[in-house]
Amino acid sequence: MTAYEPPDSAPGDAYDAVVLAGGAARRLGGADKPGLRVGGRALLDRVLTACADARTTVVVADPRPTPRPVCWAREDPPGAGPVAALDAGLRHTTADTVVVLSADLPFLEPATVRRLLTALRADGTEGALLTDADGRDQPLVAAYRAQALRRELTALTSEHGGLTGLPLRRLTAALDLTRVPDPVASFDCDTWDDLAIARARIREHGHVLDEWISAVKDELGIDLDVDTGILLDLARDAAHGVARPAAPLTTFLVGYAAAQGKGGPEAVAEAARKAAALALRWADEDTPGTGPGAKPETPSDAPGPDAAG
Repeated sequence: MTAYEPPDSAPGDAYDAVVLAGGAARRLGGADKPGLRVGGRALLDRVLTACADARTTVVVADPRPTPRPVCWAREDPPGAGPVAALDAGLRHTTADTVVVLSADLPFLEPATVRRLLTALRADGTEGALLTDADGRDQPLVAAYRAQALRRELTALTSEHGGLTGLPLRRLTAALDLTRVPDPVASFDCDTWDDLAIARARIREHGHVLDEWISAVKDELGIDLDVDTGILLDLARDAAHGVARPAAPLTTFLVGYAAAQGKGGPEAVAEAARKAAALALRWADEDTPGTGPGAKPETPSDAPGPDAAG
């Protein structure tokens, strides 16, 4: 078993994802934990966004609305525990690699999933999982070899006559694992205090803008990564050079123009460049001595037109 610090690079192989979302949430008083919101988005939706490039995503829970299509599964009987739930989800996957996630990870990002897949591929082990701030294994934030999972699930079924009530450590103890430390992405919401901490962090300076943009894109069904710095600079130029209300209206028009042309990030950037240049030209007209055809001002100590030459 090794510790590993992988590079943040995209994996070269396909994977399936299994998301466990059917727990009883006893420490939350039986609340619908996957539906609790952090930064305006349900916890389950945040996790599904992080593994959006999975070939197949299986959510083990009762069906509910989600931001993208998923496959639904349920352990038998419902509430039989995480090992039984994982087995139920795994039966709907076909990829050699499976990312296994819980549905209560507010800070999980696509980059986290890529790191786990890269670690698994680089080390050649049977699984790569995150460890939390205290160094504890988090087997529900991990990438596994599907064959290894099926092998151990079969062995546990044979040994115990079934999987109901078995803890995950019975499964992972038999696997050769790589550990990837990540105290942020491994943070899960088991209690109301955890939820409050997650919501407070989302609103911290340095996080709130990215979180808001992600929430808006999910809400509108937009899958478009643009340079927000370009749009913020445009908004500043429009506000300072024209009028404060020009900032939101101009950025809206830029987005509309890009959409009309069915363009991607490059179209947004080009439209923003043109609008920013216009805002600067507009501002120049309020500056004495600038703009096309402007005449230089006569210095106050220069001789007038009637002075002797």
